[in-house]
Amino acid sequence: MMNTIRPSLRLSIPRTIPRRVIQVPKRVFSDSSSRRAAKSQAKIFQLGGAAAASLAIAYALNSPIRLEEAGDDPSPSKDLAVGRALIPFTEVNKHNTPEDCWVIIDGRVYDLTAFAEIHPGGAGHIHRVAGRDASGIFNPIHPPGTIENGLDEEAFIGLVDPMTLPKTISKVESGEKKEKKIELAEIIGLPDFDEAARRLLTGKAWAYMSSGATDQYTLDLNRNAFNSILFRPRIMVDVDVADTRTTMLGYETSLPIFISPAGMAKLAHPEGECLLAKGAGQCDIIQMISTNASAPLPDIISSRKSSDQTFFMQLYVDRNREKSENLIKKINDLGLKAIFVTVDAAAPGKREADERSRAEVEVASGISGGKISNDNKGGGIGRSVGGFIDPKLNWKDIEWLRKHTTLPIGLKGIQTVEDAMKAAEMGVDAIYLSNHGGRALDGSPPAMYTLLEINKQCPQILKKCEVYLDGGCRRGTDVVKALCLGAKGVGMGRPFLYSLTYGEEGVVHAIEIMRDEIQTTLRLLGVNRLDQLGPHLINTRALDNLVFDQPSFAPYEKPL
Repeated sequence: MMNTIRPSLRLSIPRTIPRRVIQVPKRVFSDSSSRRAAKSQAKIFQLGGAAAASLAIAYALNSPIRLEEAGDDPSPSKDLAVGRALIPFTEVNKHNTPEDCWVIIDGRVYDLTAFAEIHPGGAGHIHRVAGRDASGIFNPIHPPGTIENGLDEEAFIGLVDPMTLPKTISKVESGEKKEKKIELAEIIGLPDFDEAARRLLTGKAWAYMSSGATDQYTLDLNRNAFNSILFRPRIMVDVDVADTRTTMLGYETSLPIFISPAGMAKLAHPEGECLLAKGAGQCDIIQMISTNASAPLPDIISSRKSSDQTFFMQLYVDRNREKSENLIKKINDLGLKAIFVTVDAAAPGKREADERSRAEVEVASGISGGKISNDNKGGGIGRSVGGFIDPKLNWKDIEWLRKHTTLPIGLKGIQTVEDAMKAAEMGVDAIYLSNHGGRALDGSPPAMYTLLEINKQCPQILKKCEVYLDGGCRRGTDVVKALCLGAKGVGMGRPFLYSLTYGEEGVVHAIEIMRDEIQTTLRLLGVNRLDQLGPHLINTRALDNLVFDQPSFAPYEKPL
């Protein structure tokens, strides 16, 4: 059909689409100066990016196109149309240094030499793919609009010749054994998702999600803390009704669990946090969104199942406070219901399994702008994407935060009763007990230890503000044990990331597993509602000698 279009006709391009000159060189060039000279000699048609895409689709599908009479023909000449102006991969590959850095993304060649130096995440990860096709590691986890919003038009060089691109070898072709996928129907408990996800995730993604800090002692303690607490069930109680509904900061939820703020969910599924939002909405639970989410915040919110679906936000305070203030404004405008500031990440934890994995993967956070980099310390995702976090964060910043929002404020990462007391004294609305999933300071206490300290030393905190926790929870019994000690809700991160490898259906399956286990636990304990739970239903003797009996302050600390 292309041959039927006369040279004297041209497409009518809407005025709302910006036009720019896409210059494709006619001859090979190997340095920046000759490239600029070649670009000045090239004669190419004028089209906006969106119009070019429309033209290609129109030709491919033979859709009706409105044509106008014109004296000139903006379409490529015959020699360009057959591919002579396409840039061969061998040419792109020559520009593989920090001083001359070209990268291919989706068949388009970009000169990222200048951009790499001003990139917030550092130049390292761009230089690692210099002269190569980065599409496979860029697309799965970059939010839409990353290139369009982040690069100047001059960075676009031209189109790569697809016939010259090196063949991508799959794991099967390379001889790596492919493990059998575990069917979703075979997963009957959240621990089953661990192995199921390991088989589906890339090695780098699995290392990032599953790893803990250094020796992973705290990671193991998180799990063991729940198992060390026993129940003291009541019998001969009518438990036909087992009501799991509750509220969190005044917002109703069908279960006393929420999706913890775990970043980079697109490592598990292309839709990432957006699918978590859909699953949470379908099952009527709350999702707490991470600053390091791999999808843009507006996209996550727009994925909700209903207009009244509740979202909380986790906030990493940026070194550039203006960025955090802009994010807070966006949180306010989008209608999120609470902000939880992470306070236990002054420095990224050393996660050795994550650091050891040097697989070629790059992650862009759709909200924070954090990027993966690779240096002599390893290629860890967690350490790399946390470089923007402000280590100067202190108690005075609660006042700064209140200047920018009227939302309820919680502190995430409280690990001692002393800090819980201070947080409550300063009037925060919620205390979130957490050791970052065992991913920050190895040797820090499990959240259940801190909750026991609060019960033993300062139980009035539980009445002054709501207490949440996460870390190591895998069972409905774990949730109920935490509620017996006064927690308002329990967050889970890894289990939901793992379930995301099965899409929205996997997320819903995980939530419904927890619903069934919580209801079963309530009935076997002899209670009908969550407000009937209390310390009288558990035995914590195995842990009592592991927590402090009274607050302990340093000489330079001022006791409350």
